[in-house]
Amino acid sequence: MRNMKFKYIFTISIITCLLLDSCQKDFLDTKLDTQQTPETIASGAGGLNGFAWAFYTPLRDGFTEIDNNLFATVSDEAQNNLPTYNALYYNQALISETINPESGIYKTYYEGIRAANNFIDYAKDADRYILIGRDPVADANAIAQDKQNIAWFKAESHIAKAYYYAELIKRYGGVPIVNQTLEQSGKVNIPRSTYDQVVEYILKEIEENKANLQVNWKTSAFAGNDGRFTLGVALALKARVLLYAASPLNNPTNDVEKWRRAAAACNELMTTPGLGLALNQFYGSYFRGAAPLTSAETIFAIRRPANNTIERQNFPVPTPGGVGAISPSDNLVADYEYTGTPNPVDPYANRDSRLANTVATNGSTWNNRVMDFSPGGIDDMNKANGSKTGYFLKKFLNDNLNLVQNETAQHNWVVFRYAEVLLNYAEAMNEAYGPDNTNGYAKTARQAMNEVRTRSAMPAVSLAISSSKDGFRTAVKHERRIELAFEGHRYWDLLRWKDGEVVLNQPIIGVKVTKVSSNPNVWTYQKVSVATRRFNPAANYRYPFTRTEIVNSNGTLVQNPGY
Repeated sequence: MRNMKFKYIFTISIITCLLLDSCQKDFLDTKLDTQQTPETIASGAGGLNGFAWAFYTPLRDGFTEIDNNLFATVSDEAQNNLPTYNALYYNQALISETINPESGIYKTYYEGIRAANNFIDYAKDADRYILIGRDPVADANAIAQDKQNIAWFKAESHIAKAYYYAELIKRYGGVPIVNQTLEQSGKVNIPRSTYDQVVEYILKEIEENKANLQVNWKTSAFAGNDGRFTLGVALALKARVLLYAASPLNNPTNDVEKWRRAAAACNELMTTPGLGLALNQFYGSYFRGAAPLTSAETIFAIRRPANNTIERQNFPVPTPGGVGAISPSDNLVADYEYTGTPNPVDPYANRDSRLANTVATNGSTWNNRVMDFSPGGIDDMNKANGSKTGYFLKKFLNDNLNLVQNETAQHNWVVFRYAEVLLNYAEAMNEAYGPDNTNGYAKTARQAMNEVRTRSAMPAVSLAISSSKDGFRTAVKHERRIELAFEGHRYWDLLRWKDGEVVLNQPIIGVKVTKVSSNPNVWTYQKVSVATRRFNPAANYRYPFTRTEIVNSNGTLVQNPGY
């Protein structure tokens, strides 16, 4: 992105100044900004443009979401190999109002909402700021460009609020809606709105502002701004929010109209002119380096400076510089379909190609060597930080990165991509109309899911197991597990489907690898339980609000059940 380094620094400085007071106070105290005026914040078009970037600052990538690593260890996708780790609080149902590794996200996302509200307030006088120090005639072109840019930022600020609220209700259910910055209502504390009320607020923010968003920065005359919110982002967010709202956790009566709204939102995204969405040609390479930034599959990605954190955390210890922090579970690996006859000697042969692009398995070649998890092998599972499951993560990682020399690579966290949209659509369409009814839309549920499978050379989903709505639902859940592995969806999918009480109460399975022969290399594999898991359905479908937030609310914030 053009001048991105400067913008990130500028943003951090501004938001730090704006939020310094709030560190010691209840963030939902709407009196915080009564001393602020637009003149103290922005003194011209440049200042106002810089101020606009503040509401982007709280965006989080998923590479370091928990334990400086992926969120996968919270679900059944992976197991942490380290002696101590915060994911354990999830794994053993120990989350409480005083212990939650993600408790800070509540304040972080409200800071983003506040920054967006600030910009909306101050941008009301944007035309006046833009004219400061300028000649209306001589600078007419620059003035017009700045006005258009501020108009885009205004719309983006509303989408930012919608995004942060979507992330909050995903975790907490209903939350307070803070729709103003300055003290206007006379209220200091704001009670929770219901989940459905926040959903409708999110949709209102999107609907009222989507027409003022840039359709696609990549294909516009302002491509240097790629990385800001677009119409595609707004529509993808709308579709995801409505899918979650229709799911069993949030739709216990299975109101089919909610599924219809979700399907319609997905169809709107898939058929909107100018978005240019398409699946990337190759699955594995899509997630590495700059690929997400140029691919038509990407709707929105969070960019970060070049680094090696994900490689350092997840390269096996025998790879110099690697920590070997997490291991994919056999629970996940076993779900990758066979595409041919199972090989009794090599259980990973003839499998869905996404397995080899996602997981480093025993006997595979990675980082210019053969993986060997057997006793005495280079990846011996009994070594310190050795794999507990007989696997290591491969997805996202740039192989052969020289960590000893601190070599770095570009990493971009994909928040929305077209494959997810197709799977969202398949799920919603099936629940609303069945697997093979278009309802006049672009595709059937089956066609959408098969489009995802075809990209990875997988056969069409079997009619034998997916001809009914129930059968196709199972197929959709399977496809999301495989296609979206390690992308931060699995835990939330299990919760919204109300499957957490079953799946997250099952042990994590690994494989014990034993070498039979070194020439040729032959191993045997025995499945073993490597970790117990616990999930409390009376509480764990929602996060608890912290004790501090409850106390500071003076009784207006009601705690979630079970805490």
